[in-house]
Amino acid sequence: MDIEAPGEAKELPKIHRLDESVVNRIAAGEVIQRPVSAVKELVENSLDASSTSISVVVKDGGLKLIQVSDDGHGIRHEDLPILCERHTTSKLSKYEDLQSIKSMGFRGEALASMTYVGHVTVTTITKGQLHGYRVSYRDGMMEHEPKACAAVKGTQIMVENLFYNMIARRKTLQNSADDYTKIVDLLSRFAIHYIDVSFSCRKHGAARADVHSVSRLDAIRSVYGLSVARNLIKIEASDNDPSSSVFEMDGFISNSNYVVKKTTMVLFINDRLVECTALKRALEIVYSATLPKASKPFIYMSIILPPEHVDVNVHPTKREVSQEVIIEKIEQTVESSPSGRLHAYLTAVRSSVRQRRNLRETADLTSIQELINDIDHSGLLDIVRQCTYVGMADDVFALLQHNTHLYLANVVNLSKELMYQQVLRRFAHFNAIQLSESAPLQELLMLALKEEEKIAEMNTQLLKQKAEMLEEYFCIFIDSDGNLSRLPILLDQYTPDMDRVPEFLLCLGNDVDWEDEKNCFQSLAAALGNFYAMHPPLLPHPSGEGLEFYRKEFEHKLLSEAETAWGQREWSIQHVLFPSMRLFLKPPTSMAVNGTFVRVASLEKLYRIFERC
Repeated sequence: MDIEAPGEAKELPKIHRLDESVVNRIAAGEVIQRPVSAVKELVENSLDASSTSISVVVKDGGLKLIQVSDDGHGIRHEDLPILCERHTTSKLSKYEDLQSIKSMGFRGEALASMTYVGHVTVTTITKGQLHGYRVSYRDGMMEHEPKACAAVKGTQIMVENLFYNMIARRKTLQNSADDYTKIVDLLSRFAIHYIDVSFSCRKHGAARADVHSVSRLDAIRSVYGLSVARNLIKIEASDNDPSSSVFEMDGFISNSNYVVKKTTMVLFINDRLVECTALKRALEIVYSATLPKASKPFIYMSIILPPEHVDVNVHPTKREVSQEVIIEKIEQTVESSPSGRLHAYLTAVRSSVRQRRNLRETADLTSIQELINDIDHSGLLDIVRQCTYVGMADDVFALLQHNTHLYLANVVNLSKELMYQQVLRRFAHFNAIQLSESAPLQELLMLALKEEEKIAEMNTQLLKQKAEMLEEYFCIFIDSDGNLSRLPILLDQYTPDMDRVPEFLLCLGNDVDWEDEKNCFQSLAAALGNFYAMHPPLLPHPSGEGLEFYRKEFEHKLLSEAETAWGQREWSIQHVLFPSMRLFLKPPTSMAVNGTFVRVASLEKLYRIFERC
């Protein structure tokens, strides 16, 4: 161990400019992360070239060979010298062109990157030429002048020995089967969307292609199987309001008969294959909350937006495109599709009851739509959508971070409002929590009323009279003997505190306005919201002063139960409440002034304090 002599000044590291070849190789490793990245870039180039046929051949998962052939318009002979230089492109000439870009590629980085981590050979011919040209590239430059050769219409690009000069990267990609599967999946996604383009993908030396597309449903059937193709629902949505959103969406989603454990989402925005984590999560929550067995969906969606509304200039891989404005409307459309069909199935046994009552369909209940419209938006929406959960500050308040600010948020108020809004959104389309044993209403009400037997009996009779409506619209099932056996699911993976059932039933009996339709639905939704809110457990917190309670005689037996209850609540707050809140909650204006959100610190100021210390 070297010990610095007193007074000896340690030489500061010198900043120097990296060699251009090092810079280019680092950049190439970011753009071309694995063989499937190269295939995606090459296929997108073929699509930009107006190809109607694209063929991919792969050897050793793409490490030995990637060959992409198309019948597009080809590459001009005079463009070949700069074809693989960085930031050479035919897609734009100035930054403002990004606002209206429609092509898949535009940076001029993909081909250049491949030449820094592999050996690239291009063969191309344009319309009217008697012969084509072939040229090899290395480190962005031609290795020789283009040579005349026989060629078929379009372009063929071969990438050989990928990552030959990146030993660590190559070692991590030795399992060629994994990468070939990723390439097949990629080509399958393109095949589903581009139904006017013929795609094929096969291993080098194989006679049969693993991807061969015809129609959209045929592509889905051949790639993902018959069980997917025969359980699809066509969906469409659009909006043309410049003040909110302008978009068109169409696609296919799986119905209630399709049951798998993993989501498959194929998403194209403006014909660009992308990922949108927020949209995917929103749709997963819809399925898990409305379909049996918490089914995961198959989703194919094509969304068309005005080009100026899409920020494609995010990352060289261009995979993740964020478009929060339309997520909620698409989520509502999807929610009404599989869940609506499922609801019809689940309620078939009650069809005779519905016919006798001649109730209006849910869509015609303007009172519900009015209640939804009554939820006023506040300036807190951005905080709710973009916040990061830090942890619980005490029994009621959670600590959140938004940008450089820290907030205390009342989780009881937040969860109560979220549950209320979920009741309105899922009105008459709930999945059910089945109680392990039916619970007599009168006994439960007696617990809430402290032995007031007469009032308990009156409320029991009232709720029995309203049982049909409670089941029909709110999935609260009370049998003819006055037993409660089912409750609605408002959020997946969350069950309310059953110790609060007596209080909830008393609220139904005493606080609901049963005479006016809108007031009735509003007060019922509020009662459910309060019941499902994430209140602190009734048992004291098993730490600090609360721990003294469990040290008393007999009470120590409750310690384990309390630890479980409080632990489950905190898990639900972090993993259920806040993810759902980001997607669904529209915070009312009142939350800005009633103490639900309190800004407590600025990280910028804290950093300055730490710097002075």
